[in-house]
Amino acid sequence: MEKSNNLRSSVYLSITAIIWGVAFVFQSMGNDSMEPFSFTASRYFLGFMFLLPILLIKYFHPRFLADSDEIPLKKVPKLLTVIGGILCGLALGSATVFQQYGLKYTSVGKAGFITTLYIILTPIFGLFLRRRCRFTVWIGAFAAMCGMYLLCVKDGFYIEFGDLLVFICAVLFSVHIMVIDFFASKTNGVLLSCIQFLVSSVTCGVFAFIAEQPNFDQLQSALIPILYTGVMSSGVAYTMQILGQRNFNPTVAAMIMSFESVISAVAGFFAWQWGFLTQDQSLSLLQILGCVIVFAAVIFVQLPIGKIKRSGD
Repeated sequence: MEKSNNLRSSVYLSITAIIWGVAFVFQSMGNDSMEPFSFTASRYFLGFMFLLPILLIKYFHPRFLADSDEIPLKKVPKLLTVIGGILCGLALGSATVFQQYGLKYTSVGKAGFITTLYIILTPIFGLFLRRRCRFTVWIGAFAAMCGMYLLCVKDGFYIEFGDLLVFICAVLFSVHIMVIDFFASKTNGVLLSCIQFLVSSVTCGVFAFIAEQPNFDQLQSALIPILYTGVMSSGVAYTMQILGQRNFNPTVAAMIMSFESVISAVAGFFAWQWGFLTQDQSLSLLQILGCVIVFAAVIFVQLPIGKIKRSGD
């Protein structure tokens, strides 16, 4: 029974990684029709609308998609949940906008691998919260820097603008993870996610009307990318992640979901070959080597080497 559950969880998380990896292609396609703030506001509003029925079902049927230690909706601390949702929404919206802007100037594959650096950055930033950082993180961080050099740095030792924007996105996703980590155990996860989607949508929508000129024609042109990123990436993948991580080794879960970077590179290349993307998505041999090093560093950081050593003492 346990093996069957683990297999099911692995399938759910693999689907999540595939959905998130392919989402980079649709985000890049969305830039052809809409500006970043407008696109981000649209996708997260759709994500909010997708989760709203699930939230209502969970309210009347608390065991639906529930973890064993999940706080029922009728018992959540309201003020704490609202504050957590607002902070998560601001972090998520900011990270996604930087990622969306970065995809204007860099390839889908590079964006996927750079974004995955949040797995290394999160434990390093955790030092500011007085959390211990294992030695494997520092080794992984150094390896990731070497990989980033091969992946991003051009002749003259400068990083392209799009790569820098996506790196800022990875930093903000690290902040988003730490905020979620603080609030998730104190409230209901689906409610927290629903609020963060709404906050992200409203905030980005305000900036869209200030800095951009969104209109219905843009929305219609970007309908397919919005549907994919709003329903599949935000709604379906989030639900799959909940189902997959339930009673499953979190280290293994993170490793499986790390494959979104590989999926993004493959999906980006084929989308370019088939004419869905106009920007060249091919990578040089040095850039591919950089991708391999970054991915290896991300996997290495998640290996419980220190825990294995301590358990054997």
